[in-house]
Amino acid sequence: FFLSRRTPLHFYTPPKMSTPTTFWRLAGMTYMNYVTRATHSLRSALKEPAKTKAFANSAISYNRSTFDNAVQGAKKEVTKLGQAGK
Repeated sequence: FFLSRRTPLHFYTPPKMSTPTTFWRLAGMTYMNYVTRATHSLRSALKEPAKTKAFANSAISYNRSTFDNAVQGAKKEVTKLGQAGK
């Protein structure tokens, strides 16, 4: 069943579930997809200068370091997934 803008809501019947679940699962999304879309929507709705600051904070990086005798070594930025566990 396709739900469009013109379909009145009283014609739409949600699928019946035997166990309760979250709406993002019903939409066929993973949790990470849901969180990514929600945060992007929230950041897009902000006004300047908060919008620019929020998008600047959305960039992430991954660092790794080794431990020898319970002492943390130097941190190195991981640029490729293959480097993550080494």
